[in-house]
Amino acid sequence: MGSPPGRGRSRSACAFRAALPCLLLSALESSPVAAQSLTPDLFNPSRGGFVAPDALPMRRTAGVLQAPSDAVPQPPDPNGDPRKKSDAPATSRVGQVPSYGLPAANGASSSGYDSLNRKRQQPKLYPGQLKPKKPAGPGSPVPAATPAVSTLGPPRIAPPPSETAHKTPLPPAMAGVVPGQPLRRRLKVDDDAFGAVGDYAGSFLIKGGLELSTGYDTNPARLSKPVGSPVYVVAPDLLVISDWERHALVADLRGSFSGYTNNMPATIDGLPSPSPVEINRPDFIGHVDGRYDVDRDLKLTSQLRLRLATDNPGSPNVQAGLQKYPVYATYGGTFGFDQAFNRFQVAAGATIDRTAYTDSKLTDGSTFSNDDRDFNQYGGVGRFSYELKPGLKPFVEIEGDNRVHDQAADRNGYLRDSNGGYAKIGSSFEFSRILTGEVSVGYSARNYVDPRLSQLSGFLTSGSLIWNASGLTTVKFNTDTQIAETTIPGSSGVLVHTYAAEVDHDFRRWLTAIGKFTYGTYDYQGQNRNDKTYSLEGNLIYKLNRNIWIKGTLRHDILDSNQPGSSSQGTVAMLGVKLQN
Repeated sequence: MGSPPGRGRSRSACAFRAALPCLLLSALESSPVAAQSLTPDLFNPSRGGFVAPDALPMRRTAGVLQAPSDAVPQPPDPNGDPRKKSDAPATSRVGQVPSYGLPAANGASSSGYDSLNRKRQQPKLYPGQLKPKKPAGPGSPVPAATPAVSTLGPPRIAPPPSETAHKTPLPPAMAGVVPGQPLRRRLKVDDDAFGAVGDYAGSFLIKGGLELSTGYDTNPARLSKPVGSPVYVVAPDLLVISDWERHALVADLRGSFSGYTNNMPATIDGLPSPSPVEINRPDFIGHVDGRYDVDRDLKLTSQLRLRLATDNPGSPNVQAGLQKYPVYATYGGTFGFDQAFNRFQVAAGATIDRTAYTDSKLTDGSTFSNDDRDFNQYGGVGRFSYELKPGLKPFVEIEGDNRVHDQAADRNGYLRDSNGGYAKIGSSFEFSRILTGEVSVGYSARNYVDPRLSQLSGFLTSGSLIWNASGLTTVKFNTDTQIAETTIPGSSGVLVHTYAAEVDHDFRRWLTAIGKFTYGTYDYQGQNRNDKTYSLEGNLIYKLNRNIWIKGTLRHDILDSNQPGSSSQGTVAMLGVKLQN
């Protein structure tokens, strides 16, 4: 039985396709064909048989034994017992010279000197990694100063000249620039190279100082007819800060005593002088703040405070015919909490304060009681704030209090007990560490028990701004509003507004100039009396080191009153030294 027609045609086509190339090669190639000659190298089974041994890139050195070229590896015996290999005796090392260490140039192709002159391998870099530079050695030029990127402290707008001064190059490992090395934690920038360092007592940092100065005041009592006197000032200060991981305790105590060598006249134009004969004045302000961290969001806060001072010279609250100023003390505390609900924050506290005056000593030797000026104040304050974004936190603050005097009626028969408070809205902000602070505006009012005393009310402002104009210049602005008591008959009280602007400039790190301007208004409501104060002050500080400063002060004060004979002005020049640690 024959094959089908289709299968026969397929076989004929395959034979034709095989014969066709042979015919073409025979027609095109007429020259004789030579076969490859056989050489012993083609049958050499050793490694590198096709290449000369001295041309091998992986050639062995003299320290490594090499098998003979005709050695042929033998396959293992399939019928042999592998357990018998362990019974073979070990090679004896008796009479053989041992060799130690590594062969020459072993592993030196990646680092170090290679005696075989092989190409050194380059280190592999990660994607995006900067190419490392060669370490700086002796005699190398100083690299250009580049600003260090750090979030551990405020950036410096203008680095000091010492930043680019000649310095000894640091090794890369110490500078923290080796590729792959963890970033070194940078130290906090010391903003004041001549500031007090302080001492540690356990976990508390203590900084103390004492400023001694002397000079001359052309009108220390702020009389309409100036009477000058030499003056000396002793001003100690103490700062204690805790260094704990949780909780906090801060004590800030500052005081001064101004002494005058000359006495003021007891009478002026036959009338008792509105100024005391002895015008020495103490001044102290201090507070101790504590914080107890219950958890991450809840904190218990407290503050103890003390204010020790006298009435301001030229104030109508100063009695005529005094021998010296009566001293008053205001002390109290605030106890509250601070609770955070994510970005929303609530802070509230209860306040209690007491103000007490010493008795007035008159020029005739008698005393006059000031018990009618003593009072207690009870109240509470609350603040609600929301952090819109980092550095911007608007808030609303409300305060209310009640003042109760030791005596229901004062020396003029007026009932001075009152209640009142304030409400203000503002925001705290921080823009790139260049402009930081807090500003608020609001309204304050106080009502008195005596119907003859009208309501004391007015617009209030409060704020504190710090503008770092440059690395050498800082501008500060402060404003505050207070409601003070008064002894003037028929007057409800004094609404005090104070505005202060200050510019600090460092000519050098050790030479600082400070300019300050202060403006204040005293509105005695109910008596149509308005006083305005202006103060222009300049300070020059020369810092010998961290412990000794020399300070010079020149200040001019102006009191402008709408009451005849109440205006005054005076100039103060002081030179002193500050000791600190």
